[in-house]
Amino acid sequence: MTLAAATLPPGQPDPIWLRRMLVFQGVSLAVVGILSIESMAAWLIPQFSAELPAWAPLLSGPIAISALLCALSLAFAAIHDSPLPLFLSRLLALVPALGNLTILLANIGHLPTLSIGFPAASPENLVVGSGTLQAVVAFFVLSVGMLLMLFRGPWLRITGDIIVGILCFLAIVLVSQSLFGTAGLFGLTSENLVQPLTLFCIVMLTTVVMLRQAEFGVFSIFLGTGIGSRIARGFAPVLLIWPFFREVVEGQSGFRHLLPEHFAASILTALAVCISLVFLTLIVWRINEMEKEIHDLTLRDELTGLYNMRGFYLLAEQTLRLAQRSKQPFSVLFLDLDGLKQINDQQGHQVGSAYLAETGEIVQACFRDADVKGRFGGDEFVVAGQFTMVGIEIAAQRLQTAAEERNAKGNRRYPLSFSIGHVTSDYYSTETLKELVTRADEEMYKDKRSRKAHRN
Repeated sequence: MTLAAATLPPGQPDPIWLRRMLVFQGVSLAVVGILSIESMAAWLIPQFSAELPAWAPLLSGPIAISALLCALSLAFAAIHDSPLPLFLSRLLALVPALGNLTILLANIGHLPTLSIGFPAASPENLVVGSGTLQAVVAFFVLSVGMLLMLFRGPWLRITGDIIVGILCFLAIVLVSQSLFGTAGLFGLTSENLVQPLTLFCIVMLTTVVMLRQAEFGVFSIFLGTGIGSRIARGFAPVLLIWPFFREVVEGQSGFRHLLPEHFAASILTALAVCISLVFLTLIVWRINEMEKEIHDLTLRDELTGLYNMRGFYLLAEQTLRLAQRSKQPFSVLFLDLDGLKQINDQQGHQVGSAYLAETGEIVQACFRDADVKGRFGGDEFVVAGQFTMVGIEIAAQRLQTAAEERNAKGNRRYPLSFSIGHVTSDYYSTETLKELVTRADEEMYKDKRSRKAHRN
């Protein structure tokens, strides 16, 4: 089985994914911080700017300050040792919120009232182009989302989820514009687009904020341990990429010139339907696979892979009814691993578990796939199937022979040994499965007493 026994509720974040996200967040904040400091140094120190190669990408002054302050705020927010980092995180998030609000007010015709942390102090210096203004809006929403995320309380968390959702929406819009501009669609120019380095910082910071919010907000579905979370993680990248691909293909005039417009539209529609059906098929297939794994977890013993008591009775009842309908004999074999308590006491439970797992392997190998094989817990195993009395006796002998062969191969302190009991009922018998198991258990104890008496 590939799915381990669940130890966390489905809604709880997966610790493995949390560790991965922490590494990603640290790298993202470090990269944004380095790019921001480099841009600020080039902006403030002409000598440093002259040393940079001509192709070196740089952020504008206010954008570099916003990116650096946001990165520092997120870095301090991750420190939980004392109240001071939290206070600094809130303060650092407040500065870009006020600064970018100043630029926004200037660009909608109001006088700027605040310029904290920003060099521009007059309205004419604050007026920016379309692409830069979009970046200013993104950093304003980003800093507001960070402030809300730093406070606790159910209503603030809900508001934080909404703000982070808006921020993700803005980031997707900006990325879409950049892709369309790169593809030469809609007549977009650099004046209409956010600069690539600025966009990179926005996407990195947005991702970090979303991951932080995912630890306790609605975005936690992407980090959970349940089926829904695993499906969301698997298909979110595809669902994000597909709309971009569709728009780019539709917007390419060359594609439309190759075919009549109605035929090109029909092809795109059919392609969209086929891809949607592929997505649906993959999702349903994945759900079915996970349901099978969960089904196995509830019906199978984790150590041996055999059915547990619940799974055995569920499957063996059906096998018994099938034998009665087909007028075939039905047998139950009960097996007990000898000396398990001594093995656990003398060599430890890990060695005892290895003996149990080995017994499970032997049971699997000595019976057919159609036979129902289970472990009842502890050192007891049970098998049920359509066997004659002679057939179940031969199967019991195969078990003993397999144990002797394994003992001969290795130097064991305690030999692998079984006590076995089995019973057979004809198709017209009225005995229930539980009664057959009880009788097989009694026969097993008779064999165990007989073996002890023989050794003594």
